Amino acid sequence: MAECPMCKSTIKATPIGSKTVGIQCNCNGNAERYFINSGTVDDTVSEYIRKFSKNTSPSVIPGKIIRDTPIVRTAPISKIEEYFPSEIIPRDIQKQILKEIETNIKLGFKKIVISAPTGVGKSAIGMAIAKYFGTGFFITKSKSLQDQYTRDFPILKSVKGKSNFECLKLMDEHKVDDPILAKEMGHTCEKGVCLEGTEENSEGKSIKTFCTFKPLIKDVTFDTKLNESTCTYYFQKYFGLISNFSVWNYSGFFQLMKNKSVFTDYLEKKVSIFDEAHGIEDQIINFIGIDISNKQLDECKIDVSRYNISDVKELTALLVAMKKFYATQYAEIKGNDGDLKILEYYDDNFKKFSDFIGQIESDPKNFLISDNTNDFGNSVTISIKPLLISKYVDDFFNTEYQIFMSATINKKNFCETMGLDEKHVAFIDTPKSPFLYEHRKVDFLDVAFLNSRSSFTEEQNAIRKIDEILSKHKTERGLILTSSKKRCFDILSQLSPENKKRIRICHSSNSDGTTQDEKIAQHRATSASVLLSSSLWEGVDLKDDDSRFQIIAKAPYKSLGDTRVRAKMNKFPSWYSSETMMKILQGFGRSIRSEDDWARTYVIDSTINNLVKQTRNIIPKAYWDVLQIS
Repeated sequence: MAECPMCKSTIKATPIGSKTVGIQCNCNGNAERYFINSGTVDDTVSEYIRKFSKNTSPSVIPGKIIRDTPIVRTAPISKIEEYFPSEIIPRDIQKQILKEIETNIKLGFKKIVISAPTGVGKSAIGMAIAKYFGTGFFITKSKSLQDQYTRDFPILKSVKGKSNFECLKLMDEHKVDDPILAKEMGHTCEKGVCLEGTEENSEGKSIKTFCTFKPLIKDVTFDTKLNESTCTYYFQKYFGLISNFSVWNYSGFFQLMKNKSVFTDYLEKKVSIFDEAHGIEDQIINFIGIDISNKQLDECKIDVSRYNISDVKELTALLVAMKKFYATQYAEIKGNDGDLKILEYYDDNFKKFSDFIGQIESDPKNFLISDNTNDFGNSVTISIKPLLISKYVDDFFNTEYQIFMSATINKKNFCETMGLDEKHVAFIDTPKSPFLYEHRKVDFLDVAFLNSRSSFTEEQNAIRKIDEILSKHKTERGLILTSSKKRCFDILSQLSPENKKRIRICHSSNSDGTTQDEKIAQHRATSASVLLSSSLWEGVDLKDDDSRFQIIAKAPYKSLGDTRVRAKMNKFPSWYSSETMMKILQGFGRSIRSEDDWARTYVIDSTINNLVKQTRNIIPKAYWDVLQIS
């Protein structure tokens, strides 16, 4: 048993839920302290010991964004470079990118697209740009990337959603003192009710009253300290808004821009820097589109069989019926002084459907309907998504300057998707990867052409080859990427017993109730573990020994059963292939994350060989060597 470095008593560790560990010792009257589970219970105990040991160095040493290859800082070759983070020595490739950015700004470009592979240090480049302009928003796709930005650059203030913060009001009601435990128990700001009712002001007008923990933005300044009577969620949001530099996820940023009239005085930033910009289309579709479940239809007492969903007029009539239901329920509950949480639920749904009806009526031909009413295994009964996102670009991307960064982005396709005139968009394509070719070599094994018409023998040969590769790397951790959850289980079922034991199927939600992050933490804590997934093509960092090999088992084509995919493919014939190729290139980068890192990549599906030839004109130059493009 582990010993506490402070009181020397034995530490007792108790898992609480899926993400929290309670730790007790003689310190603090044997009261339980709560910590986020960092992998296993033993890992959390080790972190506890490091945290409270006076003679131990910090448990986390911030990693360098790039390797400091030059020993001496050379003179800047652009004005923007003078704003490069002082703790990092810029490499030649970063200096050149910054110079090209400055040249394009001087030429009058307000939108700049940067294609630069993993390892170039795009975040440091983005920070230099923001400091050059004096104010800026950073937008990225996940909380983990927000955390990475703020670790590397403390000047950035992170703004996250309500589900990440404990609700002080619910903590009071349930008599929970510890914020970590409160979040584990589900007492988050997402579940709490900010609205408390209405009252008359001095002019006799009815105004809304809010939870006493909620601060006013005018009361939050750089000198304001967070205290136990101030809502953590609103404090961090307002602090981010008043700061010169803040980092948001896409959904939060789009919501901010949608309600910009409320925060007009705080949105006058000079530049927006969009990370992982190749995924902007999906982010907008998810934000604008709407999914209707059977549960919602039952709640609104709607018989969907009475409507011809494929007809826009009848679909609109269904949406109007749902809007009226929520409006009626809201009025009844408000009149009877009912539960405020339910009141807020009906009000939110009324606004959501009202807004969406307006969008469909303004441009009915732009919305595509997926009718899943006969698919009883699908929780989403009706899905409605926009085909083109160009009409939303001005709403969401309206700072004076916009920088779009990605390792896998092509100017023509990006401008086509965003509805931008290519003549008004500058493009910087990094000519080569900063990583050695030998460290990121790709083996095209040409095993079989895998698709829905593949023979049993072809599928068997592919899985046999995967098993051989796993045995070749029997002592190392690795990653297998494929196209669907079904293929994950098909692969697992036919592996040898020895290799089957190493596999962890990993998605955003998993059959054993664990999250993606928890699966990855288990993987990192287990020798020779292998992740098998259809969703880890991007957004995951498996550096160094977390993965020394990766297998691209099947090209990740989007499903042609999706109404929007078919429509987009018909409108833009090259989109389907280029989208798939860019996703494969994202997959190549999961296991090689720095100059000293290395991993071997194996491609099983022969379709990818042909895909490279079809899309060579849009593939970023940094990948030409490993793809053998001359």
